[in-house]
Amino acid sequence: MSTTTVQRSAAMIASIADPGVPTTPAPFGHTLAALADEDPRLVGLTADLAKYTDMHVFAQAHPDRYFEMGMAEQLLVGAAAGMAAVGLVPFASTYSVFATRRAYDFLCLDAAEPGLNVNIVAALPGLTTGYGPSHQATEDVAILRGMPDLTIFDPADAVDVEALVPAAVALPGPTYTRLLRGQVPRILDRYDYTFEVGKAKVVRPGDDAVMVSSGLMTMRALLAAEELASRHGIEMSVVHCATIKPFDEETVVREVTSGRPAFTAENHSVVGGLFEATAGALVRRGAAAKVRPIGLPDAFLDAGALPTLHDRYGLSTTSVVARVLDELR
Repeated sequence: MSTTTVQRSAAMIASIADPGVPTTPAPFGHTLAALADEDPRLVGLTADLAKYTDMHVFAQAHPDRYFEMGMAEQLLVGAAAGMAAVGLVPFASTYSVFATRRAYDFLCLDAAEPGLNVNIVAALPGLTTGYGPSHQATEDVAILRGMPDLTIFDPADAVDVEALVPAAVALPGPTYTRLLRGQVPRILDRYDYTFEVGKAKVVRPGDDAVMVSSGLMTMRALLAAEELASRHGIEMSVVHCATIKPFDEETVVREVTSGRPAFTAENHSVVGGLFEATAGALVRRGAAAKVRPIGLPDAFLDAGALPTLHDRYGLSTTSVVARVLDELR
């Protein structure tokens, strides 16, 4: 008789850390709450998703500056813009699908056009839930990259999240963060890395291949690079883009035109995200390089247990290693 592994529901929404990778609980919520102890301008809003966007940590610490807007994402963004217009610094949280598909016009005209400091913190970006297309924001970066004056963050881990929150407070205009929530992987502190707005960083050097990555795929790229080195003697460089817009074209083009086999890795559709930002930068600068995209297909994805889906769509560490080996043979 065959046996079947039963995946618990938790595997469908929060299992983004590979085995053995340390995690930090709710880094966004704890960082925002600590900053608010010293800065009375900070306020927090959510659209009925405080627990699932880590905003509940802020709500418990600062209940007088926390606003539950209900399941009304357009109102969430509009209210945040109004607060920013009178000098407050709002952080508004919901799921990525709702922040982009439902509230785009409000973010564009109420926050971006007047240049207000409205910070959208969007959980479940890309394929970080198994609940199917209604919750999988596989195209959120593609939707937002065309919006003028919007800064887009795609943090890799808790180190990035803790650094970008104060950076967003200091920026004058709106931001959109692809939030990693819950037990968030912590891996960048193993490397010589410092977060800077608008800068791509060579986190790991390597002479045999180069992978430009963002978001949780930087964690997978780093783990894949370690496995490639230890088991196959292949040294792969990893270039992390914590900011998708503005995009650090100079660093990325320099790295992918170095003569090494080049890859991009993103937790997003291969349409309109990191791969196409890299391709556009190459064309604008008159540079030539073959870049192999690792990302989600231009399709509505299946529902299911998250580890199974990451294997199916090529985002798991094992899949990344196999893809690099196939290309190098």
